[in-house]
Amino acid sequence: MATPGKPLKKEIKRHIPAKTSFTSPLTPTWMPLPQQDMYFILKTLKDKLISIGLEKKEMKVHRPRRTKKDQKAAAASSEPVPQVQDTPKNGWTDVAARRQLAIGINEVTKALERNELKLVLVCRSVKPRHMTHHLIALSATRGVPACQVPRLSESVSEPLGLKSVLALGFRQCASKDEEVFTDTVDAIKPRVPSLHVAWLPGAAATEDPADMEEEGEEEAGEKRGQKRKLESESEEISESPSCTLQPLKVKKIVANPEKKRKKKVKT
Repeated sequence: MATPGKPLKKEIKRHIPAKTSFTSPLTPTWMPLPQQDMYFILKTLKDKLISIGLEKKEMKVHRPRRTKKDQKAAAASSEPVPQVQDTPKNGWTDVAARRQLAIGINEVTKALERNELKLVLVCRSVKPRHMTHHLIALSATRGVPACQVPRLSESVSEPLGLKSVLALGFRQCASKDEEVFTDTVDAIKPRVPSLHVAWLPGAAATEDPADMEEEGEEEAGEKRGQKRKLESESEEISESPSCTLQPLKVKKIVANPEKKRKKKVKT
């Protein structure tokens, strides 16, 4: 029998190992979209798609099942076997309008890498959410307005004849006469919130000619002496930094206590 002062092995609670780590402050996040702008964007998209009539139609054709006896009989007879051909109704109703859209996360990503888009809309119901985080940096570096729209897939997938639309991009056309979604993009762009990427403080900023003149004056002033150069650097440091520091959050990772681990056998 065990002594009363010493607890039994069953009563001893097993220590669960846990790891702590810092969450990255540079993780990109989508800016919130006001509710009025959300309803306006969804209504504008839905009305445009309905007016164009862009839809993917898939007609299922019933193919009769042929057994081995039917195949042997058809091979023995000289009569030609009737072949069932797909109906011409399958596919998109307007191919030219479809080429101006990038539908899906993969298609939007490829188009952004090639710098072919002028607007990107992402559905908020994407799971897991990090599937669309890379689109923030791609859009910010290319200067493409992008935002996360709730209920995008529910509103757009039905008129397009698709099961879901997690991302939607509008392509740039060579000629403006061929563009179908010009009025839609122009109406949505002012309501899209700007993207903020922590490690890209000046990605969307463009160089002004005044800044170029200042840089030329600084290069000419380098010859005047090192003291002048140090004074200009101290003035730049005293100004407020363009990139603000974000607070770190501690994230605790707990291992699965129900996981069965192999016991080490001492030899």
